[in-house]
Amino acid sequence: MPGFVEKPEPVEVPGLTHLHTGKVRDLYQNAAGDLIMVASDRTSVYDWVLPTEIPEKGRILTQLSLWWFEQLSDLAPHHVLSTDVPAGAPADWAGRTLVCKSLRMVPVECVARGYLTGSGLAEYRQTRTVCGLALPEGLVDGSELPAPIFTPATKAAVGDHDENVSYEEVVHQIGAEVAAQLRQTTLAVYGRARDIARERGVILADTKFEFGFDGEQLTLADEVLTPDSSRFWPADLWQPGRAQPSFDKQFVRDWLTSPAAAWDRTGTLPPPVLPHEIVESTRAKYVEAYERLTGLSWA
Repeated sequence: MPGFVEKPEPVEVPGLTHLHTGKVRDLYQNAAGDLIMVASDRTSVYDWVLPTEIPEKGRILTQLSLWWFEQLSDLAPHHVLSTDVPAGAPADWAGRTLVCKSLRMVPVECVARGYLTGSGLAEYRQTRTVCGLALPEGLVDGSELPAPIFTPATKAAVGDHDENVSYEEVVHQIGAEVAAQLRQTTLAVYGRARDIARERGVILADTKFEFGFDGEQLTLADEVLTPDSSRFWPADLWQPGRAQPSFDKQFVRDWLTSPAAAWDRTGTLPPPVLPHEIVESTRAKYVEAYERLTGLSWA
């Protein structure tokens, strides 16, 4: 059964209540009711949370999310209140901690796709649709779609797959008005981010957002537009018809499915410890994504 190879014990911090240990983030609540999100260096692949961490990954993705929140604030407000580390928390929480509004979360993963790959490609090969949306004939792995599409999914527990669902199913679950608002905002935010990335020589193939309501205001939550929640491809290497190079944990996926790992991803045994060179190559990709997208130096 996939899940954590070694589930960490939550850190105890005075004044904070531990709520949840996720695949890559730990969630706490303070006395005021605000949520404290702490991004770890854990990495999740093939529904397993691996025993090997990627150094600084949590900080890189937290800082990238903060940068994106600022680029998108006129399209959708976000949930971040501050980046202050709570009193009594470990010094290691600096740079990876977000103090956030407690939202009424919408139980839908809001996925936008501008290119065909991943689970969308698998469905297209069978039915020429993605989440029930008909697409043209002749598309291949990495093809740009005629227009971006909203392809929602239900959020899975640790060790389970998110499940793609139709827009009609979302309407059934949460109502037509909220579903329409999610679709409109998701595609608007994706469009802005796609254009920003394109200016920097990066293709944003697809991404997923989570939203919640702050009163009546639809609000961006969780992480946004990181290599863990998005597929970023170098534009100069884009070549439809094959798997694209990407700014994410592809080094980890490739090694785990190689003979060197000697691991059967369809079996019941957990994945092995990652070698140093795979860890370093993966960290370098996260840093490169941050620097190319923001124009800032990580160092």
